[in-house]
Amino acid sequence: MNTNTQLLTQVTEFIGYEGDLLDHKNYQEWLSLWTDSGLYIVPADLDETDYLNTLNLALDDADMRRMRVARLENGESVSARSVSYTVRMVSRVRILEAGEDLVIARCAMTLNELRHGKLVTYPANVEYTLKPKSGGFELQQKVVKLLHSDGFLRTVSFIF
Repeated sequence: MNTNTQLLTQVTEFIGYEGDLLDHKNYQEWLSLWTDSGLYIVPADLDETDYLNTLNLALDDADMRRMRVARLENGESVSARSVSYTVRMVSRVRILEAGEDLVIARCAMTLNELRHGKLVTYPANVEYTLKPKSGGFELQQKVVKLLHSDGFLRTVSFIF
């Protein structure tokens, strides 16, 4: 295995930065990380790869991401009325593909949510498709494969 440690460090920093924005509800800054054509996907089936033609828990383009953020910021969603706090932990960051125009990375993520005094954990494998740009990356696609996506999910008042 030949690893480009500089690229791995940059990707790991970007993933950590994105998670920090979400945990601290800096949604507008999070929106600025995306390309115009980027997709945020939370599939309902762990084995599915044809996201555009199957059921997903989330399949957000730029407009849907902005609407999701607006609901979270303005309390227009039932799930946003009871504010939750999240802390995500990321590990096992791995570069799957790297080129001048695209970097694909996968990591393990555990998102912990505290709402109404109850702690809930959401383990997932997350795949990032990143477009290199001056000084960092832009998100082209983020796929969050929740380990219990086919089971019971509480009302979600955050972005994975």
